[in-house]
Amino acid sequence: MPKSVYIHIPFCIKKCAYCSFLSGISPMFKADYTDSLVKEIKKFYEGTFLNTIYFGGGTPSLLEPLEVKKILDCFNFNKDCEITLEMNPKTANLEKLKAFFDIGINRISLGVQSFDDNILKIAGRIHNSNEALKSIEDIKNAGFKNFSIDLMYGLPHQTLKIWQNTLEQAKKLAPPHISLYGLKIEQGSDFYSNPPKNLPDNDTQADMYEMALEVFNDYCHYEFSNFAKAKDFFSRHNLNYWNVEPYWGFGVAAAGFTGNKRYENENDFEKYLKNPTSDKNFYKTNLLEEHIFLGFRKSEGINKKEISEKFSIDFDEKYANQLDKFISNGLIQKTLHGYKLTKTGVMLSNLVLCEFLDD
Repeated sequence: MPKSVYIHIPFCIKKCAYCSFLSGISPMFKADYTDSLVKEIKKFYEGTFLNTIYFGGGTPSLLEPLEVKKILDCFNFNKDCEITLEMNPKTANLEKLKAFFDIGINRISLGVQSFDDNILKIAGRIHNSNEALKSIEDIKNAGFKNFSIDLMYGLPHQTLKIWQNTLEQAKKLAPPHISLYGLKIEQGSDFYSNPPKNLPDNDTQADMYEMALEVFNDYCHYEFSNFAKAKDFFSRHNLNYWNVEPYWGFGVAAAGFTGNKRYENENDFEKYLKNPTSDKNFYKTNLLEEHIFLGFRKSEGINKKEISEKFSIDFDEKYANQLDKFISNGLIQKTLHGYKLTKTGVMLSNLVLCEFLDD
């Protein structure tokens, strides 16, 4: 039974230029959408006690604390449940953050992206660097001990020097958790429709990633893109994804994973509002490949015994050629329980992992 929940909140003041998610919906529909979410949850949620709840978007911090509470009241959750709310620096002040904290939100994921105002403007962000700094101060003053900041590299006109300044500013702030995202221009984004100029090339993006590893060398680099001050600050919700554990997804265009099958919700906002309890669109995926791809994302790598038992295979035998090749060229190394990517292997992970695909 799933012990994690993802809740999609599609509202934004303005959609970012790189965003391909279903978002950008006017906040004027918040109340109606909250009612629809409650209906969906009451039909499909099976009452199990949850370990993680994640409000993603979009901009969940556009919701009022009482609207978030109305959604949370639908669930049973354990005393130490990690409850995360994504936030844009422009959309929550100290008073609102205190209210979120009081209703049970115990982790904030703050979309900083950059501390350079020009880069923020190019990316379509509605906040500036000073507002990001103020938000981090407000998060701390509101009582949050656990929060994360998102940073993005590979953006148009972003140089190594600009990126270095952002990294060093982030390090001075000493957030408990940092997530890095390399720009991917995907269908549905403004950057896809209007391709930007002056993008850093692949080598520069690789240099940006390596620079982050150096700057955050006192953090625990527990997953490709994620760094934490200590294990207590690992994103437990995201670890649920990387461990290929089941979860419910609620809201328009949300995805979920139950009964060894993945599903997607209705992705038309008006249709979802009218009928939030429509049947899920289930589809099958190759779970063995998912365990390999997602397992290798973690710094600890994959547990070959667990995978072998789960899928009735001999991992070493099935992937002997791939393992021999990548161990010999220094891209994969053995661990006590299985295998993990080396630092170079992480940089070339797409090249490595595609060879674990079945023909």
